[in-house]
This record gives sequence, C-alpha cells and structure tokens, in this order.
Amino acid sequence: MSKNNKISALSEKDGIIKPEILSSQVAKHIQAFRKLEISAAELIEKIILGDKVALSRAITLIESTNPIHFEKANEVINGCLPYANQSVRIGITGVPGVGKSTFIEAFGTHLTSIGKKVAVLAVDPSSTLSHGSILGDKTRMEELVKDELAFIRPSASGESLGGVARKTREAIILCEA
Repeated sequence: MSKNNKISALSEKDGIIKPEILSSQVAKHIQAFRKLEISAAELIEKIILGDKVALSRAITLIESTNPIHFEKANEVINGCLPYANQSVRIGITGVPGVGKSTFIEAFGTHLTSIGKKVAVLAVDPSSTLSHGSILGDKTRMEELVKDELAFIRPSASGESLGGVARKTREAIILCEA
C-alpha cells in the first residue's frame, strides 16, 4: 500500500445526528413542571403516597441553604415525622473501592425481590478545594436504580465529616414516610 492510501488513526469520524425534540410543547411542559412551586402540604401528601419525584424535591428543599426554604423544609419534615421510625436503618461505610455500592446493590435487589422498599442515601466526600463531589454511587447500582421499590439519592458530604451529609437525618425521615 502506498503512503497516500493509508488510513490515519487520527482521522475524524462523523458524530451522531442530534435527535430532534419530539415536541417543543413537551419540552416547555417539562421546563414548566420543574419550575412549578409545590406547597409543603402537597409534598407531604405525595411523599406519603410514595412519589419518588416529590421525595427528591423535598430532600433538595431540606438540603438547601437558602433561608427562604427553611420554613417550608421544616413544615415538610414535621408533616412526615408521624410516618417515620417504622423501618430498619443500616449504615454502610468503608474505604474507597472496597465494594460498598456492589454490596448495597446486591442486598437492595434481594430486599426488593421479597417486596421490601429500599432507600439508599449515598454520601460522597466533597473536595476541600472545589467543594465538588462526583456523586457516582447511583451509576454503579445499575439494576437497583431501575427497581420500582428502590430509591437512590446521592448527596455530597459538604463540610460534614464522618461519611454523613449535613441533612442525612432529615432525609431519612422523609424516606421513611
């Protein structure tokens, strides 16, 4: 083969075609839903009925450091308190790479297979420099994340030490409701 007929390993390949949005109305509806303000009473009601989206929104609300969210967050926590403390709580810790996520997925999948609900509140350490966190535990639990009886919520530890995020106790109350 001559020098001109060689295929370079550095050649550029065509990328994927950007998919078209199904409907601009659907996109607008989703954006409007995300901005929709839900009352504390609605959040409590939906959490008690098992709505995972409401649970996620409520945990985001209680983790917020914005002072305007404190009152609503406290109202949601107080509304869920009567339904809490009726579950088994298990804490799992260990050094990176020891297999915590693998164990949690296997154990969680077993529990859901016998009809139990599972909530995983995964806490990832935050960088002392950037204050960022990878939050990769959810991606490592590929089967459990698809299970209807499972809820997985990654949170950054922030400035908290000991493998517990600042609002873990409050998040547990919401998960138990």
